[in-house]
Amino acid sequence: MSRIPDTQMTPEGPAYEGRLLDRADEPVVDQGAPFDIRTLVSRRRLLGLFAVGAGTATLAACAPTGTAATASPSATALSAPSPSTSTTAPAVALPAGEIPQETAGPYPGDGSNGADILERSGVVRSDLRSSLDGGATAAGVPMTLDLTILDKANGDVPLAGAAVYVWHCDAEGRYSMYSSGIQNETYLRGVQVVGADGVVSFTSIFPACCDGRWPHIHFEVYPNADAITDAANAIATSQVALPAATCDVVYADAAYTSSASNLSRVSLESDNVFGDDGGVLELATTTGDNATGWTVALTVRVDTTTTAAAGAMPGGR
Repeated sequence: MSRIPDTQMTPEGPAYEGRLLDRADEPVVDQGAPFDIRTLVSRRRLLGLFAVGAGTATLAACAPTGTAATASPSATALSAPSPSTSTTAPAVALPAGEIPQETAGPYPGDGSNGADILERSGVVRSDLRSSLDGGATAAGVPMTLDLTILDKANGDVPLAGAAVYVWHCDAEGRYSMYSSGIQNETYLRGVQVVGADGVVSFTSIFPACCDGRWPHIHFEVYPNADAITDAANAIATSQVALPAATCDVVYADAAYTSSASNLSRVSLESDNVFGDDGGVLELATTTGDNATGWTVALTVRVDTTTTAAAGAMPGGR
């Protein structure tokens, strides 16, 4: 059994790692998502200072094995740049414009329509496959999602310190917290804080193709760690479109019972979200296979000088 972290009593009240608890009567593990994120950010800063002082920090990037790859017109396959304390832009091929603002859809779980995972402890995590607090684990073809978040208004430097919330459906097209039978589950949802390299990475499963929609992954970008408790604070709300060739391979797996049939009746051009431009700025690149898993990557340019204006929920859902 994991050990509950110790707190220290101070004249102002109980504290953990020098910071006062948000909920003085609750243990550290029940302080909620904002406290979790501030703990994560504080530890990153400490490790960064140690690395600079010692001069020994290195980053090893490894690419997944696999034979299949699908190119996107909006980006090329990326190698994650090494974390740095500088504000220079990463050496990547940039999309042609800002990430389009899209609907969060009917199942955001961000508090905008009732259900809210962003207040809960444990939501700051990289592995999304299991529900919080030991609930169910979603089955399906393994997937790693890598999003590179850039500040378009400031020379496309990494948007370090921003918080990214990701969610998507399971292999049966169901959304935790909403769909029948899994309203009490919270899998395939989570938050990561953007590091100095601009990248957030999530371990998950490849989502199904829902009837009437092109296969996709939802995400919201918040300006900082403290902002995620109010969905109105999001500075970008968009979706990742998944390449057709990869979807064809994944949906041959037995876990995806109706996805192949659903996919045959929709296209990027007819989709009610990506149809405006065929998803040109939202179409990810992929590498991998069903056995070892797929890596899905997208570069996201956010204009931090404008107000986000995601549209209302589209029809057909």
